[in-house]
Amino acid sequence: MDGKRRVIAGSMALSMLWALGLVWWGRGPGEVWPSLVQAYLPGGLVMGLMVGRLAQRRFFDDAIIDGEAFRPGSGAEIDQRVLTNTTEQLVLALALWPFAGWALGWGLLPWLGLSFALCRVLFWIGYHASPPLRGFGFAASFYPTMVAGIWALVVSLGGSS
Repeated sequence: MDGKRRVIAGSMALSMLWALGLVWWGRGPGEVWPSLVQAYLPGGLVMGLMVGRLAQRRFFDDAIIDGEAFRPGSGAEIDQRVLTNTTEQLVLALALWPFAGWALGWGLLPWLGLSFALCRVLFWIGYHASPPLRGFGFAASFYPTMVAGIWALVVSLGGSS
């Protein structure tokens, strides 16, 4: 395994530990509507920053101001990739977090939301710094959603919480 794959594998392992700890620790009571609002607001704000950054890049660059495609490998193209992936993950969260809140306790959702926003920012920074370094930010925002969804499914089918 080369150095890049070792970094990515290590990031994935650390992210899984993060996800398991977050879901274990975050389970608990809470109110439905406040928990849902607190869950999605941080990710929405980070996504808004990403959209704003792309708009800023377009405004100050004559080559893309009229909606032209971003030059491959440019900062704008990287930001677009990050935004696209963040959109995909936020849609996944919209599908799974309410079920996780219902099965594991609504108190989990605000923690998932804060973790998501923090890890998306780390992913964004890592993507610009060095693609292998983006691994933790990606996995640490994806894994908690999947762990919460699978854990909630097991609990709802009669497993222990």
